[in-house]
Amino acid sequence: MLSRLLPAHLDNDFRGYQAAIWIFALITAFKLALGLVHVFSADGGAQTMSHIPLDSYAAGAAQNVVGIFARLGLEQLLLGALFVIVLLRYRAMIPLMYLLLAIEQFGRRGILTISAIERAVEIDGITDALLINWGLMAALAIGFALSLATPVKSKSQGSGPS
Repeated sequence: MLSRLLPAHLDNDFRGYQAAIWIFALITAFKLALGLVHVFSADGGAQTMSHIPLDSYAAGAAQNVVGIFARLGLEQLLLGALFVIVLLRYRAMIPLMYLLLAIEQFGRRGILTISAIERAVEIDGITDALLINWGLMAALAIGFALSLATPVKSKSQGSGPS
């Protein structure tokens, strides 16, 4: 397993299930889209996506929150660009990138649990952003497992004539 996470050679030879590549590509597209929203939308996605009540904040405070979301968006864009490079050229790194994404995702969840953020719209503490994050964490877990697993070869792909 460690050789899959830290391959000796960074090449395009992916040894896991192909579905892991597709899941990784979807997560990459999702991260890039989120990054674009955070950088280019007027509220940085803070109010529209995360339901942070910017209109109840002082103008300077609201602008600070938008700025923080824009910086988060830049980080997501840079991470997404790295993932595109991995998809196109260094697929052997996909298991490591899944691990990096999982650490980032679970770490962010932990930080939000420790320092809760006021949200405008919540139904029993559940927001659409939280549901999206749970879905992302499930996709990460599935993709990570598929990237580490070795596909079973069918009899038609056998090792030659018997």
